Amino acid sequence: MERVSVLGGSDRVDGREGMSGPRALNLPRPARVRARSDDGVPVQVDGEPIEHVRESWLVEDRWWTARPLRRRYWEVVSVRGRNLVVFHDLQESASGSAGGWFSQAA
Repeated sequence: MERVSVLGGSDRVDGREGMSGPRALNLPRPARVRARSDDGVPVQVDGEPIEHVRESWLVEDRWWTARPLRRRYWEVVSVRGRNLVVFHDLQESASGSAGGWFSQAA
């Protein structure tokens, strides 16, 4: 049995695809978030009302690069008891507006 391995690619065993190489996990997905206008607290995520905010934190990174990162994260609980993590991309674009809302696995 011949095994061919390519860095970052896939393993083929007898012509069949095996395990693939490294891949990104827990990538952010666009989310529809309705937030309070005064403090930005999410009140609805993808149409589901939020019952409780567990935690909020600010991440600022890569400030020394041409593409800095600035996000406000919220860990929330929906009325159905789902734990959700959403973030608002606060980095201003060339037009002067902040980016959108995204969700990540809790």
